[in-house]
Amino acid sequence: MSLKVPKANNIQLFKDGYKYLQGIDEAVLRNIQAVNELSDLVRTSFGPNGANKLLINHLGRLFVTSDAATIIREVEVVHPAAKLLVMASQAQEAEMGDATNTVLILAGELLKKSEQLLVLGLHPSEVIKGYELACTKALEELDKLSTFSLPSPLTSSSLASALKPAIASKQYGFEDPLSALVAEAALAVMPPNPKNFNVDNVRVVKIMGGGLSASRVVQGMVFGREPETMLKKVTRAKVAVFTSALDIAQTETKGTVLIKNADEMLNYTKGEEQHLEKIFKEIADSGVKVIIAGSSVGELALHYLNRFGIAVLKVLSKFDLRRLCRVVNATPLARIGAPTPEEAGFVDVFETVEIGGDRVTVLRQLSPGEPGFDPTSGGEKTRTATIVLRGATANHLDDLERAIDDGVNVIKALLKDPRMVPGAGATEIELAKKIESYGSGLKGLVQHAVKKYSSALEVVPRQLAENALGGAIANEVVSRLWAKHEEKGGAQWGVDVEADTDGTLKASQHQIYDSLAAKSWAIRLATEAAVSVLSVDSIIMSKPAGGPKIPQQSGNWDDDD
Repeated sequence: MSLKVPKANNIQLFKDGYKYLQGIDEAVLRNIQAVNELSDLVRTSFGPNGANKLLINHLGRLFVTSDAATIIREVEVVHPAAKLLVMASQAQEAEMGDATNTVLILAGELLKKSEQLLVLGLHPSEVIKGYELACTKALEELDKLSTFSLPSPLTSSSLASALKPAIASKQYGFEDPLSALVAEAALAVMPPNPKNFNVDNVRVVKIMGGGLSASRVVQGMVFGREPETMLKKVTRAKVAVFTSALDIAQTETKGTVLIKNADEMLNYTKGEEQHLEKIFKEIADSGVKVIIAGSSVGELALHYLNRFGIAVLKVLSKFDLRRLCRVVNATPLARIGAPTPEEAGFVDVFETVEIGGDRVTVLRQLSPGEPGFDPTSGGEKTRTATIVLRGATANHLDDLERAIDDGVNVIKALLKDPRMVPGAGATEIELAKKIESYGSGLKGLVQHAVKKYSSALEVVPRQLAENALGGAIANEVVSRLWAKHEEKGGAQWGVDVEADTDGTLKASQHQIYDSLAAKSWAIRLATEAAVSVLSVDSIIMSKPAGGPKIPQQSGNWDDDD
């Protein structure tokens, strides 16, 4: 007879403070619930009629925006499963710069549909397999749906019409002026090979006051401040860029100077003055006419710079300084002194102009055909365009800037892959139709997951209609769309957010197109995020690190007791 060994209760596997959640109920369904919370947060901000969110971040800064990438960045998500979704949307933002909200909504909807299957008793691995099959099929079908490509050579009107849907989803009503501005700026900096287009060459400068109609594109770099010196305009000038302060070096330790007579008192600062004068004379003798300072400029330094006729502009942003170095072809120097010919840059025009009551400084290189252009001038010319935005409030200007960023990123994506698919939710309904029929032909349990994937794709047109027309009408609109997509040649029908007729429109007639590459990345990343969440069956969280609390002292720590 075998001996029965009693089992010990409460075997402690982890240290105190660990959280351990396991199984479908505790881990998987809880994760799905957390992801749905995040998805529902940004869902109402989707599309042209998306509602704005008012966010105050941990530093107390206020944001009023419907841009999903900004909302996710400023909301500190701590749930580990929801973080997977955040990472997927950040990957979309980094790769395409657009369709971040699509990733969040689609992944949330996929998990919502999978919850129904899990409750019915399907194993997560069956759902994952079905979703992966459906994703592969969706990407295959997506390539066949491309009906329009960005025409080549590029024109301002063709670029602007391709940008309008992306900008309208952020700034509905302002899409015409904004897309015209972005198209003009992008064409001004377009390299001979458009695939080398750099989004960094289109800058945005926000100047309060006026309205959006007063915004314009300025060739070159614009800084919202005047030069520090008297000299306000220089042409064909050598440029030196310094990241250090233009001032007398301060000693790190304190010292005491003993002055015995009046002569010593008078000559006390002479040495410093002569040293500083010698440095700036060397800079002036090397032919430098413009200095860009990355830090403070001392009063004595300003005096000598004015005397030698050198213009000085303070640029405190490291990013702007780096970009400016690329425009003028200069090397930023960490020490004050005359730059070598290789370190110095060159600029054709450095001038101060007035924009709507504010004086700004413009640095630009002349392009062939402009008066004063000299083909013999040295250095490679990097073209930069700046969109000067005008608006009533800082929040509105920030939101306009985000819409412009999206527009520039869409241009970059379209220059890599010019294929476009019908927008307004038409593509998603067509894909849902194709995947539905594909799922019906499959055997086994995976067919249920494939069919759920097809119904999850419906969330995009449904949400567009819901945000624009309300929930009751949205159901009718989606039903009409299904009916129209069943007809021959009905793949172009999408949601009409203005509801002029029955809430549907033909995307090709209204020039509503989305980038195929952005759509394909969004579907891929949303599926990957959903599959990652479904493949987790346990959550093990350790106790957060944190040392003992520092005792509060009554006075200053440095005071003697």
